[in-house]
Amino acid sequence: MYKIKQATISSVIEASSNLYPDEFFCLLGGDKKEKVIDEFIVVPAEYLRDSVSINTWLIPIDPRVIGSVHSHPHKSPPSITDLQNFAKFGEIHLITFPPFSSESFLAFGTKGKRLEIRVVD
Repeated sequence: MYKIKQATISSVIEASSNLYPDEFFCLLGGDKKEKVIDEFIVVPAEYLRDSVSINTWLIPIDPRVIGSVHSHPHKSPPSITDLQNFAKFGEIHLITFPPFSSESFLAFGTKGKRLEIRVVD
């Protein structure tokens, strides 16, 4: 099971809320072996209402990247485009959605299967 630090998910939720109704995107960093997410990494991107344009060539290589997070305008499963991007950015991917609270996110694996994740201190 994956774990995410409370401070990290709080920051992700706040960033998602601040950009709403535009989509938010960032990478997640952490300990791959322990499956603990403890940072979010903002990458060069253009945030739009229905998508995010990511400048992947400007993303530094970081061995701590474990996945990604992006927002949706409502609770929904990953889109086909989401699944294509999941394969590029690690093994766990979060989708946040309104009302942007500590309970308004879902975790998915690279192929879109729901994953269990626990918030920890």
